[in-house]
Amino acid sequence: MRWMIQIPRIYDIFRSKKLIADFAKILENVFLPLFEATVNPHQHKAVHVFLKYVTGFDSVDDESKHSDHMFSYKSPKPEAWTADDNPPYTYYLFYMYANIMVLNNLRKERGLNTFQFRPHCGEAGSITHLVTAFLTADNISHGLNLKKSPVLQYLYYLAQVPIAMSPLSNNSLFLEYSKNPLREFLQKGLCVSLSTDDPMQFHYTKEPLMEEYAIAAQLWKLSTCDLCEIARNSVVQSGLSHQEKKHFIGPNYLEDGPAGNDIRRTNVANIRMAYRHETLCNELSFLVGAVKADVGPNPTE
Repeated sequence: MRWMIQIPRIYDIFRSKKLIADFAKILENVFLPLFEATVNPHQHKAVHVFLKYVTGFDSVDDESKHSDHMFSYKSPKPEAWTADDNPPYTYYLFYMYANIMVLNNLRKERGLNTFQFRPHCGEAGSITHLVTAFLTADNISHGLNLKKSPVLQYLYYLAQVPIAMSPLSNNSLFLEYSKNPLREFLQKGLCVSLSTDDPMQFHYTKEPLMEEYAIAAQLWKLSTCDLCEIARNSVVQSGLSHQEKKHFIGPNYLEDGPAGNDIRRTNVANIRMAYRHETLCNELSFLVGAVKADVGPNPTE
């Protein structure tokens, strides 16, 4: 078993109940015990052992909540954020990212496992949420609003940012199933996977992930190769260890194209992997060529 720690963006609720004085207390409550367990594991044995099974952090709440504050270098520091209003999404993500990166560097120096930052992002709300996550996150969940911004969608494709999508959850809350962009993202080559979200609330069987795959396959008429590619993406972007990923999808899974595909384990056709790799290389080559043409020849040559 591996664990993701979800941090709800509810500073305003704590503040209204006078439980905290400023936003810095939120960060302190979350991260100070983790730093202490990293520096002195023998004094915090329970937390130290638990962190071995933690793969990352998530940021959750209703993204459609509007904030009047625009995060910038002029924004108050966490210890100076004493207002009753909730900080904006970008504020939360930046300070979570900053703390996770420092914690990761410290743990890496000490030979301990590190954490990913995998927030819920793009399910609703402003498109700036996806911009912020592109700059700070390792993976994102949902990403529905990428369909509203072709440029951002292209950036997520070029960087192959993993996107875990949950069509059944979205169908109940924000977007009906038939309009979900997962199939479109898959066809374009974005790194998408299927996942559950609140399975006790939105699913009807004891196998909620199988439910997601079965409904997606039937509704969008996904081929076996499509389903296996989604499943392979899921393993690649998961919090499983390197050794576990080698076991499930092959020893060379980090290599690009067919060289990284063990068809006996993934059941993904090599021609599909070759197509994905060649298409991405062509796009990157096109961009490099455009930059060189725009810059022009070096006058010293």
